[in-house]
Amino acid sequence: MKTIVLACLVAVAVAAPQLQEREVVLLRDDRIANEDGSFSYALEADNGINTAVEGAVGSAGQINQAGSYTLTLEDGTQAVVNFVANENGFQPQSDILPTPHPLPAHVFELLEIAERQRAAGIVFN
Repeated sequence: MKTIVLACLVAVAVAAPQLQEREVVLLRDDRIANEDGSFSYALEADNGINTAVEGAVGSAGQINQAGSYTLTLEDGTQAVVNFVANENGFQPQSDILPTPHPLPAHVFELLEIAERQRAAGIVFN
């Protein structure tokens, strides 16, 4: 019985996909850090990853950043994500990010009804 279990484990280990790791080479690495807390950096690698970010100290002491990064998708196309990160949080914009479904028409009608009820002083507890 032990031999069968061992043979099954060996078969699973041999059948598992083998990951091929390769060293990523940086093509560009530009970094600037200023005394006032502002900074910028730009990195580009040979695997298609590319990023550029600028940052500065915000009004409440936080670091505000704006930039973009590019990555290669499984189908070989490039995806770009632009972002702002500040006191309002991380705000990415990209075609690859999921978006909510559009609201059905009846939802707009319900919102209008609710607005008319609020204007008329109707309140539900």
